[in-house]
Amino acid sequence: MPHAVTVRHNFETGHRLPHLPGKCQSLHGHSWWAEVTAEAPDLAGGLVVEFGPFKKQLRRWIDEHLDHGLMLGPDDPLLTVLQPYGMKIHQVPGWPTVENVAGLIAHVAHDALQDLVRAPGARITAVRISETHVNAATWTAE
Repeated sequence: MPHAVTVRHNFETGHRLPHLPGKCQSLHGHSWWAEVTAEAPDLAGGLVVEFGPFKKQLRRWIDEHLDHGLMLGPDDPLLTVLQPYGMKIHQVPGWPTVENVAGLIAHVAHDALQDLVRAPGARITAVRISETHVNAATWTAE
């Protein structure tokens, strides 16, 4: 696909990975960055997707569901302990690994794209999630 646009957004979120050995078993946080790329074979009206609404929908979802919250796996015993306190908790399918968060944001971006002015054939082709300056994962469309 010859035309692509990328939207970036950052968010502060805590998580833990109790199913893995090592320090990530503990509850901790990161300054995450999401980069979402949409591509189209041809432009329509000079664009792949209208940037403003695309950024707005992605950023709204991230801010409402993830920013200054906590990501936990659906089997994490902390869910039942913390939910009564009204904390912002988002259950990430599987566990909130950077790889699974990339897939989650890809799904959210795909849904957002469906409601926007876009070129025919426009689709989400890549999502890169950085949880630190040195650790990142990329989801890529098949």
